[in-house]
Amino acid sequence: MGGENKKTGEKRLLILQTLAAMLEEPSPEKITTAALARRLDVSEAALYRHFASKAQMYEGLIEFIEDTLFGLITRLMAETPDPVRQIESILSMLLGFAQKNRGMTRVLIGEALVNEDPRLQKRINQLHDRLEAQLRQCLRFMDTGHAGKDPKLLANLYMAQVVGRWHQFAKSGFARDPAGDWPSLWRELALSLEREVPA
Repeated sequence: MGGENKKTGEKRLLILQTLAAMLEEPSPEKITTAALARRLDVSEAALYRHFASKAQMYEGLIEFIEDTLFGLITRLMAETPDPVRQIESILSMLLGFAQKNRGMTRVLIGEALVNEDPRLQKRINQLHDRLEAQLRQCLRFMDTGHAGKDPKLLANLYMAQVVGRWHQFAKSGFARDPAGDWPSLWRELALSLEREVPA
């Protein structure tokens, strides 16, 4: 029985890996269950034995993204006590994740979810909100020398930078490196933590 469950788990994983690989193509074809079945050299019925719908397959990818990103954030928070370094590490990780997982980037910006079940986009929106909330939490733990800075506004600024770079990466056919010039960009973003801007 355990072997059967393992085999089923491996097949589900293979389906998700193949879906992610199809999303990695610079100009992907419309992803249908028929196209996915052809790529796997199985019948559509075989796909539906593992996933009730294409939406459920995308949910599997979103779960992978959530587990990976928040697992890495938990580790970064434990390893880096300084809030400013935490923010830098989280932003760098989010850009690096896109760099290494091109197909997942299309899911993160919602491009892969167009014409799919609306609940999928809602779940991605919630993921973005959770990431922004995490940045807000880091900002709230900063020392009193940063008093007067609005954590909500800064967290939104940083998240907008990440999402913008995800978009540029996907829309350029993965030519524009999301983590390109990151040290220089971070120096500019860090200025927003260090000084007041005259009204």
